[in-house]
Amino acid sequence: MLQREIQRTWTVQHHQQSPIHAAGMVLDPTNMHEFDPFLFLAEDFFKKGTFDFHPHRGIETVTYVIEGKLEHNDNKAGKGELGPGDVQWMTAGRGVIHIEDPAEGDTVHSLQLWVNLPREHKMTEPCYQNLRGQDMPVREEQGVLVRIFSGSSGGIKSSTKNYVPVTFVEINLEAGATISQDLPGDYSGFMYVLDGSGLFGKNKVEAEKGQALQLGKGVEGDASEVTIQAKEKLQVLLYAGKPLNEPIVARGPFVMNTEEEIRQAYSDYMDGKFGE
Repeated sequence: MLQREIQRTWTVQHHQQSPIHAAGMVLDPTNMHEFDPFLFLAEDFFKKGTFDFHPHRGIETVTYVIEGKLEHNDNKAGKGELGPGDVQWMTAGRGVIHIEDPAEGDTVHSLQLWVNLPREHKMTEPCYQNLRGQDMPVREEQGVLVRIFSGSSGGIKSSTKNYVPVTFVEINLEAGATISQDLPGDYSGFMYVLDGSGLFGKNKVEAEKGQALQLGKGVEGDASEVTIQAKEKLQVLLYAGKPLNEPIVARGPFVMNTEEEIRQAYSDYMDGKFGE
């Protein structure tokens, strides 16, 4: 089986956006093709009132809560309250208006990923999945616990519904423990270290809390895996998915394939076609 290398690493830099919001870009939104099918990943620290109701079209948002309590409401009957270790997977599709707000007095620390939708599903019906950490399937080995939010690990599969094949797992390792996470050869992907430090990939690249790592390429049609060894107690998120290889045109909260589709998205939103 092909052993994936680590192509590069970087440290996420955080900046104060307002008195109640600090953010760092794990994946740079100015280069949305690099991690296809993933568009960007933001790490946010925010209080109630940071994000008001806002629209989306053409994407899915995947929000992982690290600390705090996050309340979600949208105009397509999606609703939920998430705590640490929980995930919300929102398919915006043809159009949704939503708000994500911390509970009163809370500061939420979260990661929000944008997953591009393929051309044939850009205008799909919006939907919402609450993925409670405690309810997710887990893979357990000596000193290892993998929580599977999407895709599979070691033959254990999640029931999360995807328009784009995506593996999203939370990997927890005790000091000295090792795991190999299996991935289809054509998946692109990356990891983000939430806590601790370890050695990653065939080339044993060292990384620690606050650093991200890009996976080297695999071979389409072949199986592959990436190996992780914990130097100290380690928690890392791994995101990998099948590239779409389609044009990306992004403006604000909308991601489509052409400029005309973006203009139509704004027109539909202004005309109330996303709903109230």
